[in-house]
Amino acid sequence: MPAVQRIAVAYDCLYPYTTGGGERLYRAYAERLQRSGRSVDYLTTVQWDDRPVGEPFHVVPVTGRLRLYGPNGVRRTAAALAFAWALFKSLRRRRKEYDAVIVSGLPVLNVFAVRAALARSGVRVVVDYLEVWGRNQWAEYAGPLTGTVAWLLQRAAIALTDTATCHSQLTARQLRTERYRGELLISPGLIEDSACAEFVPSPGAPPYVLYAGRHIPDKQVDKLPAAVAHARRSLPDLRLVILGTGPTSDAVRDAVARADGTSWADLPGFVSEERLEELMANAACLVNPSRREGYGLVVVEASAHGTPVVLVEGSGNAATELIAPGVNGFLAPDAGTPALGDAIVRAVGGGDPLRDTTRQWYEEAVRTRTVDRTVSAILASLDETTPHSPDPRARGGIEEESPS
Repeated sequence: MPAVQRIAVAYDCLYPYTTGGGERLYRAYAERLQRSGRSVDYLTTVQWDDRPVGEPFHVVPVTGRLRLYGPNGVRRTAAALAFAWALFKSLRRRRKEYDAVIVSGLPVLNVFAVRAALARSGVRVVVDYLEVWGRNQWAEYAGPLTGTVAWLLQRAAIALTDTATCHSQLTARQLRTERYRGELLISPGLIEDSACAEFVPSPGAPPYVLYAGRHIPDKQVDKLPAAVAHARRSLPDLRLVILGTGPTSDAVRDAVARADGTSWADLPGFVSEERLEELMANAACLVNPSRREGYGLVVVEASAHGTPVVLVEGSGNAATELIAPGVNGFLAPDAGTPALGDAIVRAVGGGDPLRDTTRQWYEEAVRTRTVDRTVSAILASLDETTPHSPDPRARGGIEEESPS
């Protein structure tokens, strides 16, 4: 019997009640861990109106609904503190119930909450780092004072981490730069086998560029209209579809107007999963001009359909590790209009042959870069070193826990 039988996954969001790369990752972790025969509790906030039903793992709401982001798209300190405190209290009560806890390193306060609650309990703690930032990145994101405090807290959390997982070579390098010296597991990938993803050998007509995600400063969505206008000099029937909303949506609409794009740009906001899949499958290319990504699942999701991807190179963009230029997309050297526009022209101009190689890239990746392999590596590490093993408790559904 494996040494690790009962595991908690701690994150303040749960997919699909909230959406994003981290949400999808930690849900996938919980599902795979439960499928491996372990009993899994998912410690999170309330994000639903009715009780979730049919979850394969045990959902534990440690606190009520929280407003996680401010109007500028930055995580609210008050919400981070509230969740960390609730997480500490919940784990303090349950400290004898787990063999191991997997906690997200973002927000960083969660790491302190878990370590304090489980001190001297013998429970293994794995900290999963979606991203690790340097001091300048924190200052740019949250301002000089708050950013410096966040960077110092991150350094302290890293110093308290015995076992860390990350999902890119970029994050691995940043962890070492920030003086992490413990066990580091670099995951082989986070890909789920999208058996239902339809391969579309030719894009829809007229061709369109797709963006899907939040509108926040780091995503640089407002760079897209001018870049597509530049690309339209070579591809006059090219259109632009921008999904999502956020704090920079007004700037995006202004950028469309400046590019005279009201006749060829659509901004429908958020759409259903079915409509998103349809738009992604039929796009001539997907473009994400973000300067900061911890992994870049959107590259995988697009590639599953054969849709090539254009990204922007940058020191904080780990998603570029998923692009094989000329095989499943292209990298623009920056988000400037000529550079990004020219990369779009290359991606759209690649036509059906590029879509074929993009799908081939995905078919290889789905065999070698899977969530299952990542979870297996985490379990192997835990099973080797966990000193105790309480009796397993196989459960599903949701536990009502008072968010006191």
